[in-house]
Amino acid sequence: MTTPSRMPEPYGQGSGANLADILERVLDKGIVIAGDIRINLLDIELLTIKLRLIVASVDKAKEMGIDWWETDPALSSRARRDELTRENAELRERLARLEELEPSRAQEKEAP
Repeated sequence: MTTPSRMPEPYGQGSGANLADILERVLDKGIVIAGDIRINLLDIELLTIKLRLIVASVDKAKEMGIDWWETDPALSSRARRDELTRENAELRERLARLEELEPSRAQEKEAP
């Protein structure tokens, strides 16, 4: 007499930790994956690629001192506004300096 074969349970079912628990733990603690790829030809380094990946929650990243997304204009509207404000101030300063130089150039042309 044969017994019907049981299909194996899908991955993760019946185990103590499910995907949500694992993800919560990773985001809470953070995980770092690092690696280097080097391509050499006859002891001459042609290419080096350094890979660094950090997976963590925003709060955990800030706790670790990582907050580059807040100052990247491509990711933050506030950073974009700040960059435009800074650029505008620099342009106004350059314009003011040019306008100060212009009267002295006009006087040079009038002199015999």
